[in-house]
Amino acid sequence: MKKFLTAAALAASFACTAHAQNSVTLYGVIDVGMNYANNIGGHKQYSMVAGNLSGDRWGLRGTEDLGGGLQTLFVLENGFSVANGKLGQGGDEFGRQAYVGFSSSNIGTVTFGRQYDLINDLTYMFVAAQMWSGFASAHPGDVDNTDGSNHVNNAIKFRSVSYGGLTFAGLYSFGGVAGTFNQNQIWSVGANYNLGPLTLGTAFVDARDPNFSYFGNTAASSTTGSNMNGSRVYSGYASAKRQQIFVAGASYVVGAATFGVVYSNTQFKDIGTLPGLPANGAGGDARFHDIEVNVGYQLTPTLHLGVAYNYLKGYGVNGATYNQGAIGANYLLSKRTDLYTVAVYQHASGTDSTGGKAVANLNGLTASTTQSQVQVVVGIRHRF
Repeated sequence: MKKFLTAAALAASFACTAHAQNSVTLYGVIDVGMNYANNIGGHKQYSMVAGNLSGDRWGLRGTEDLGGGLQTLFVLENGFSVANGKLGQGGDEFGRQAYVGFSSSNIGTVTFGRQYDLINDLTYMFVAAQMWSGFASAHPGDVDNTDGSNHVNNAIKFRSVSYGGLTFAGLYSFGGVAGTFNQNQIWSVGANYNLGPLTLGTAFVDARDPNFSYFGNTAASSTTGSNMNGSRVYSGYASAKRQQIFVAGASYVVGAATFGVVYSNTQFKDIGTLPGLPANGAGGDARFHDIEVNVGYQLTPTLHLGVAYNYLKGYGVNGATYNQGAIGANYLLSKRTDLYTVAVYQHASGTDSTGGKAVANLNGLTASTTQSQVQVVVGIRHRF
């Protein structure tokens, strides 16, 4: 009996130690609001819309301590719509993120799986859409992926620890096509620097065959048709051989105010290379300059206000211009629950990627029939 009690005590002690060294956390966000849009295909629309400020999600994250400052880690994150219960990201079970890897307290973290690129990791803090104004206010079409619309499959990512405020990272995604090593491959590099109130960041992404690698990487994606039909800003360039994006930004905190600015250059190269896909401007390149300025102000500990302006200019074979503004307010009911309201306005001019007259096309909405479009949303968000 004494031996049994001793063994039981040792087993219990081991279990407690293992529990202390290992952790798995369930987390998520539920976000839904009432939406008004002034022109959806020529008509006003009142609707319930999910994932306005933050995409609805639930996930599991875990770590295991291996000793000597080394850990294993994993994240499995599912996207869905609380408005109708449908899965997001083309119906993939863990379409937002799914990766496993190692973390060293002295070197950094390396992960393997479906992940965000380095634009999202290293420049999100400069973009109003990522901080307080939501998806509708992201850069038109999220053409530069600064709101993280596109995820990367089959990716190896390394992110360093901070060296005096400097963090650097790299990502490589295997195309996985036998006999053609470069087809569908994606690579990305970037760096971020933080010094007190000042934060600087930059990132670059190069995506081969973006219609299939960058836009078409879910179970529901087409292997022959266009996966780039989410916005008229870029839908005419699905046949491009390559997409390249450069982003640089900065933010600065002064008292209760945070000022942000971000610039991006996006290029769709060698349009017409991929057969059977939209090819407006075939034989050329479509390029976009984008610049955003924004300011957020913490008026009280529970009330945040923000305003942002964005300018997107197409050149090369592209001739569209988009002016966009957003204002928003966010009120904390608790640490986990907040109320918000956001209004976004967009005005388009010139000729868009389809070769037609540019019309306003806010993210997540069907295009307007005119050059202008307005969205106002009032909602609630809960984190767990």
